[in-house]
Amino acid sequence: MKVLSLRHQGYRNLEPDTFFPGEGVNLICGPNAQGKTNLLEALWLFTGGRSFRGTRDSELVRRGEEQAKLTLSFYRDDREQEAQLTLSGGKRHASLNGVPLHSPGQLVGRICAVIFSPEHISLVREGPAGRRAFLDGALCQIRPGYVRLLNRYRRTLSQRNALLKDIPRHCELEDTLAIWDEKLVQDGAKIVAQRTAYLDLLRGIAAERYSGLSHGRETLSLTYRESAPDLRASLRAGRRRDIQQGFTGAGPHRDDFSMEINSENARAFGSQGQKRSIVLALKLAEAAILEERTGEKPLVLLDDVLSELDATRQEYLLNHLTDCQVFITCCEPGQAAQLRGGRLFSVQAGRVTASPAIP
Repeated sequence: MKVLSLRHQGYRNLEPDTFFPGEGVNLICGPNAQGKTNLLEALWLFTGGRSFRGTRDSELVRRGEEQAKLTLSFYRDDREQEAQLTLSGGKRHASLNGVPLHSPGQLVGRICAVIFSPEHISLVREGPAGRRAFLDGALCQIRPGYVRLLNRYRRTLSQRNALLKDIPRHCELEDTLAIWDEKLVQDGAKIVAQRTAYLDLLRGIAAERYSGLSHGRETLSLTYRESAPDLRASLRAGRRRDIQQGFTGAGPHRDDFSMEINSENARAFGSQGQKRSIVLALKLAEAAILEERTGEKPLVLLDDVLSELDATRQEYLLNHLTDCQVFITCCEPGQAAQLRGGRLFSVQAGRVTASPAIP
C-alpha cells in the first residue's frame, strides 16, 4: 500500500492543502507545535481507529471551522483508491471510493498502518496492561474474529466480578460462580493460545529489527508470562480471595510478556534509548506480520522517534526501512543530514513545504 496524497481542510492547525509524500522514507521536520504530529494523526485516522493521542473527535476540527475534511488517495490491490473522512459535531463520517460507509470502523483492514509515538515507551516502562493491549490490538488487525472473542471474555469477566461483589450479601449466589468460571476458562484458553502464537511470530522479527538498530551489539528476547497456566484450578483455589477482593485475580486479563536485552530485564535496567529501540522493534515487527497476513505493506508512522537514539540507531531508521512507505517526524534539522534517500518536508505554522527529493 502507498499513500499518493492527503488533502486536508479544517483539520487542527494544518493550513488547507494537499500533501504529496514520496514512496519511501518521508522525513517531516519542524519545531514543536507546528503541525508535524497532526499530519501523522490524519493519516492514522484512515485505519478506522481513534486518535493515537487520545483526543476526542470534536478537538480535531480547526478552531472557528464547522467541520474538518480529509481525503486520502492511495494505491492498493493494484489500483488507485480514495477514502474520505468528515469530522463534524464530534462525529465522523467515512466513505471509500465514493461509497458511504456505515461507520469509520469499516475502514479497519482496508488501510493498514503501524504507529509509534513517544507515549508508547510506556509499553516497556510501565505495567502489563499496555503490553496486553499491544498484543490484543495487533491481533485485532490480522484476525477479525479475535475482537469478538476478546469482547466476550471481557463481558464474562465483568459479570463474574459483579457476582463476586454480590456474594457477601447473598451467599447463595456462590453456587453460580462455576458457570462463569467455565466460560472464562474456555475463552481464556483461546486468548492465550492466540497471544502466544502471535508472540512466537513477533519474537524472531523483533529480535532481527532490534539487532539492526543496535548494529548487532545487543539481543532482544520476548517471553509470554501467564498469570494462571491452569486457569480452572486457579479460579477454584482463589475463590475465597476473589470474593473478599470483589474481582477476578487470575486469567488472561492479568497476563504479561517480558522483554530482555542481553538477558537483562529491560524495564528495570534498560536505558531510555534501549527502551525506545525495543518499542520500535516491536512496531516494525508488527508491520512485517501485517504485510505477511494481508499481502500489503502497511504504512509506518514514527512520531518524534529520533530523540534519545544515538547516531547509529537514527541512521538505521532513516536509511534501512526501504521496503515500505515510512513517515518520520523530528525537531532537529541536523537529523535530516543522515537521510540518504527519500523526501524531506518542513512544517511551520501548519504549512507543509516539500524540499527536493534526496538522491
